[in-house]
Amino acid sequence: MNKKKKKKLVPFRLNVLFFIVFLLFSILVLRLGELQIVFGEDFKREIERTEDITVSNPVPRGKIFDTNGNIIVDNTPLNAITYTKSQNTSQEEMLKTAEKLAKIINMDTEKIPVRDKKDYWIIKHPKQAKEKITKKEWAQYEEKKLEDKDIYKLQLERVTDEELNSIQGEDLEILAIYRKFNSGYALTPQIVKNKDVTPDEFAAVSENLENLPGVDTTTDWDRLYVTGNTLRSILGDVSSSESGLPKDQLEKYLAKDYSRNDRVGKSYLELKYEDVLHGEKAKVKNITDKSGKVLSTEVISEGKRGKDLVLTIDMDLQKQVEQIIEEEMWAAKQKYPNAALLDRAFVVVMNPKTGEILSLGGRQIVKDKETGKPEMRDYAQGTFTSSYAVGSSVKGATILTGYQTGAIKPGTVLLDEPLRIASTKPKSSWKTFGSINDLRALQVSSNVYMFKTAIAMAGGHYVPNKPLPLDYTAFNTMRRYFSQFGLGVRTGIDLPNEMTGFPGADKTPGLLLDLAIGQYDTYTPLQLAQYVSTIANGGYRVQPHIVKEIREPLMENNELGPIIKELEPKVLNRIDMKDEWVKRVQEGFRMVMQVGDGTGVGHWKSAPYNPAGKTGTAQAFYDGSDKSKRMTPVTSLSLVTYAPADNPEVAMAVVVPWAYEGHSGPSINHLIGRRVLDAYFELKNSRQEPADEENAANAAEVLAADNNQ
Repeated sequence: MNKKKKKKLVPFRLNVLFFIVFLLFSILVLRLGELQIVFGEDFKREIERTEDITVSNPVPRGKIFDTNGNIIVDNTPLNAITYTKSQNTSQEEMLKTAEKLAKIINMDTEKIPVRDKKDYWIIKHPKQAKEKITKKEWAQYEEKKLEDKDIYKLQLERVTDEELNSIQGEDLEILAIYRKFNSGYALTPQIVKNKDVTPDEFAAVSENLENLPGVDTTTDWDRLYVTGNTLRSILGDVSSSESGLPKDQLEKYLAKDYSRNDRVGKSYLELKYEDVLHGEKAKVKNITDKSGKVLSTEVISEGKRGKDLVLTIDMDLQKQVEQIIEEEMWAAKQKYPNAALLDRAFVVVMNPKTGEILSLGGRQIVKDKETGKPEMRDYAQGTFTSSYAVGSSVKGATILTGYQTGAIKPGTVLLDEPLRIASTKPKSSWKTFGSINDLRALQVSSNVYMFKTAIAMAGGHYVPNKPLPLDYTAFNTMRRYFSQFGLGVRTGIDLPNEMTGFPGADKTPGLLLDLAIGQYDTYTPLQLAQYVSTIANGGYRVQPHIVKEIREPLMENNELGPIIKELEPKVLNRIDMKDEWVKRVQEGFRMVMQVGDGTGVGHWKSAPYNPAGKTGTAQAFYDGSDKSKRMTPVTSLSLVTYAPADNPEVAMAVVVPWAYEGHSGPSINHLIGRRVLDAYFELKNSRQEPADEENAANAAEVLAADNNQ
């Protein structure tokens, strides 16, 4: 009995289930039919009526901080008025909106080109413009012998000065606004005004947006260089929204989803780190009708400010370096009449172990175009974009090259005497030193010791008053070893436009001797800094870099976000020389600054930070901005140094091209260098003292707590 009931119950449930499925399916069919038959045409029209177009809006660039977390480059907010034209906006519609907007805001009308004025006159006076074309020309147009562009060109040519001068007052403001409208791209907001927008203007435009199609109010930004002209040339520049993308790189940027009027880095840091600083653009969907008119907008993503850069530069030190260079240059020019051609000086301060650039200083005296008076300008980029003969500073590389090639050995004694080579002027040191070894040669900067090292390297044999045949391949040998220190090759700094310097083309034997004392090839100040760092750190050529970290942006004004990337020290090569050889040259450099009659003792022996280094004097020819003085014989000065000698933490190169005419003048290389290293260690000590005081206070608190217990 129970079995029969169960059998009847199962088919009944299945039938109910099938009925429910059938009912739901029927409802679905009816609904689909209703959508297709009743509302199909409406949806079709809606699809035809609207179109979704996504555009990208720019965001503020990333900020730039110095190594201590002090902000160097920021973004300052600006009230801005923008215009977004639809795809099919006519000239008449834009002009009508411009006329309304001109009644509300003031526009700068000084920089309107004549061509734009002519275009505007033709738009405003179509009948008169048409009359400027002769019947014959219209006939040629009908016969298709003239095109629209030909007719328009003739109209432009025939707009008179009197007609142009009739565009005055409000018409000029309308034209200025219309130019901004017309410079934008469809559905992309274009800045109409973002400088000096008054609160009243901003409020008035905001209140009248319904009557100003395409116009909007927003917050824009402008780049703010907080430290003024300090390091200004290295920080670089950013294009304006008006100039937009550079023409020579247009395709590259457009492929990266940039808009034509986007602001991008134009030079140095702003250019080199454009991909980092630019940020993620905000995405906005514009819903338009078939005619291109914007019906509504929808924010897809808010965008994100560009990532922040933390530099290796210590701005406190940088400011002092620039001030020191300026003061010493002006003082030298005022005190020494033969320093008239002195117009530039450079300082590079870096960590010899990590390659971090602590200061990149360059100053140049130029004539103000308006006043004609000399003024000092930033020329920090000259530390790696200009090169000079640097003289004896390179003798450390010469000695090490001599060791490596077997021309000399540590302790080799050579006779310092004037060299008299047939058909050549005598070549000598600044003083005759007699028999000296390699350390003494560095200490007193013997030229003859370097000459004889180069002669031995080239397989020559010096005989007084006889010719001196040398193997010219020694030029390549010496340059190859010099390049291991960074001399004559790019250092690899993370900035554009670095130059390598200029190797002399002639391979006359006597010029090899000049190469050995730094008076033939030219080197950049940055190359000198890398060279002395290589000696200071024991033989490792470290790549210099000016960016320390890349960080996530934070909304808080001057705070640093999490680290995205930290630039680690990069060793480019180890010099092909023994450790004991490098240590011997290090000892020679210490003797230069601290022992006996070393060439730097007078300026450096009293320094409390145990300096080592090498001085340089080069006979050169003036090649500056005063063309009338070109090729005047001058003396250029240089200095390479590091400290402390036993455990270097800072290395420095100073280059002062064309310091004076003649054979004597200001020791400006020493004066600048000593003051800069003094400033470095004073800053270091001043920063340690508060930390020491804080540690002492914390220790006292702990001790007091223990006593109380």
